[in-house]
Amino acid sequence: MGVPGRVLRRAARVLAVSERGRLLLLRGGDPARPGTHIWHAPGGGVEAGETDRAAAAREFVEETGRAVELGPLVWDRELDFSFNHVLYHQYEVFFLAHVGAEFEPERTGHNDIELEYLSGHGWFTPDELRAAGERDLLAPPDAVERLAEILRDGPPERPVRVLGAVLP
Repeated sequence: MGVPGRVLRRAARVLAVSERGRLLLLRGGDPARPGTHIWHAPGGGVEAGETDRAAAAREFVEETGRAVELGPLVWDRELDFSFNHVLYHQYEVFFLAHVGAEFEPERTGHNDIELEYLSGHGWFTPDELRAAGERDLLAPPDAVERLAEILRDGPPERPVRVLGAVLP
């Protein structure tokens, strides 16, 4: 069932956690809203005929230049947002991946819109995420608490529904 006036989209993301317990996030901004930034996990749209897991792995390579072995599905969310003057209704899933050492993502796989809106990256502990969230938005907004739970307790038995709000 669709949401009137919104593009339906399915997305898959990767929560890449280093051996130091730090999460890789990309910093982006909506070209339609200069000056607004959001930290989010690498990932993107699921293509027709593609599984969520395959999409997450493909998107991670495109956005970081690195292949990753995906672990369990740990989070999901549903949200409405706008990006580049388009309204979306999105269902999104997040896979956990332990990546070993932290690395510098490559931009060679970025498409034109990613080159325009992605402005950086960072590796964050939950405490560092709190500080980043004071300057910019976090996606999902409860990423700090949810990451702390995973680092403390391990992955959940079933995906946890995380907060959906991003940008109005």
